Order: sequence, then structure tokens, then C-alpha cells
Amino acid sequence: QLQLVESGGGLVQPGGSLRLSCAASGFTLDFYRIGWFRQAPGKEREGVSCISNSDHITYYTTSVKGRFTISSDNSKNAVYLQMNSLKPEDTGVYYCAADPLRTSVQTMCDMSAFRSWGQGTQVTVSS
Repeated sequence: QLQLVESGGGLVQPGGSLRLSCAASGFTLDFYRIGWFRQAPGKEREGVSCISNSDHITYYTTSVKGRFTISSDNSKNAVYLQMNSLKPEDTGVYYCAADPLRTSVQTMCDMSAFRSWGQGTQVTVSS
């Protein structure tokens, strides 16, 4: 059974760091697109960062460029999101998602292009 499990969320002060992990089971991530999405209270879910494991192309939404880094470790069948210089507006539930279909760079982080989703992990940035 295909499953994605996120971990690593928590409460952190502004300026702090967290590393989110997304562990896959039931399939291998080698040639998948994997994305991190977040949903803040009262807001729509948005794409934060995505990676194509087949060609190592990455995408970051503008608000996290230079602060977040997405990476994958095929030996562990996992994808990570290193989040530095966290801001209160980064607060939300973070979800990872995966899909085997390749897309254009412009659409690689569209939510509609992902069919498998994890349950999410809460990230709260507050003093």
C-alpha cells in the first residue's frame, strides 16, 4: 500500500529552523515528483517546494526561496525540507505529496498534479 508519512514539525521561534521528513512506503521515490505543500489556518493549501527525482529539477515558491531547501535520499526512500529563518507566516500544516507523472517545470508543483498525499505535520512559528 502506497503511503507517505511526514515528521519533523513542531513549535519554533522566528528565525529558527526545522527539518521536515517525508518517508515513503509501498513504492520507491526514485522517479517520482515529490512536493511539500502547506495550509495555514483559513487559507488555501499552497505549493511550497517540489522536486523531480528523475531529473533533479526543483521548484520553490517565492516566499521561501533562499530559506528552504528540498532534497531527496533515494537510499532512504525519503524527501526532506530544510526550513531556515522561519517566519510566523510559515505556520501551517505541511503535507508531502508524490506522483509518478512527469510534468512541465511550470506545473510541477501544482496540487492537482499529485495523487498521493500524506497526513501532514504541524509547523508553528511563534515567539
